[in-house]
Amino acid sequence: MKPSSNVATLIEHYFTERLIRQRNVSGNTIASYRDTFRLLFMFAMARLHKLPSALALSDLDAPFISAFLEDLEANRGAGVRTRNLRLTAIRSFFRFASFEEPAYSAHIQRVLAIPSKRHDKRQVDFLTRPEIEAILAAPDRTTWLGRRDYSLLLLAVQTGLRVSELTSLDRDAIHLGRGAHVRCVGKGRKERCTPLTTHARTALQAWTKEPSRHGATVLFPNVHGGRLSADSVQSLLAKYAQVAGAICPSLASKRVTPHVLRHTAAMELLQAGVDCSVIALWLGHESIETTQAYLHAHIALKEAALAKLKPYERGKPIRYRPSDRLLAFLDAL
Repeated sequence: MKPSSNVATLIEHYFTERLIRQRNVSGNTIASYRDTFRLLFMFAMARLHKLPSALALSDLDAPFISAFLEDLEANRGAGVRTRNLRLTAIRSFFRFASFEEPAYSAHIQRVLAIPSKRHDKRQVDFLTRPEIEAILAAPDRTTWLGRRDYSLLLLAVQTGLRVSELTSLDRDAIHLGRGAHVRCVGKGRKERCTPLTTHARTALQAWTKEPSRHGATVLFPNVHGGRLSADSVQSLLAKYAQVAGAICPSLASKRVTPHVLRHTAAMELLQAGVDCSVIALWLGHESIETTQAYLHAHIALKEAALAKLKPYERGKPIRYRPSDRLLAFLDAL
């Protein structure tokens, strides 16, 4: 076995050279890809009875990778989205291997040809304006925690920042002068600025005048001055959603998460007539196709489009009859 065709050597170069040094990917991407290959190598030990360091590239052929993906779903309870995410990591590695090991080109192409599975795409969940107002009214703003939580939730629902972007904000990320905005670094290390409404600007001006805890530079610190975790934000949001449910009963049937606040910000923009391409820039989406999911969820837009259609003339319904046995077979599928 050539040293370079040894999987251990290729994996080391892939993570250190391609992902970290050349592409400078985020820590989240590194962790996700690392977990994929841990699972793959554990599967290889059980199936091939080989230690990961002894694997050759030829061991990881298309049937083996397909068996691994099937095992994820059948025995580990992974959903289709998770299965496709693991396949994305594997494809990325094999594209790297195609340049390192051109002699394995046919072998690699067969792995790259493994398709992603299609899956049902859920309609995005979002909050209505009365639901938003009920949640924002829930924090007790006579306390430091209540004022922090109110400011955090208001910023989240107005800007649509991801929870990781919210928790990573420092005080200097907020510009409250003319052209008030918040600056963050999002997915793919892309920096973007999101404008603030007058209401959000006023609330943040009041919040930033609060004495910092333990000299913290974090915009929304915990009681010790450190950064809030994603779980902490989820927990405080769930608490306020439950309180708000007494005022707004429709919240009882909804699972309110930080990402739902992000969807809500997008839907507010869409209802205000903002173009999808602008919303994509606002949210930091890689592709406008991601943003178009909000169009599918916006029933009012669909109803407005339906109202513009000319009604069909009424007449006797005609039953379609296929003209050929093969066509009849296809129609019956």
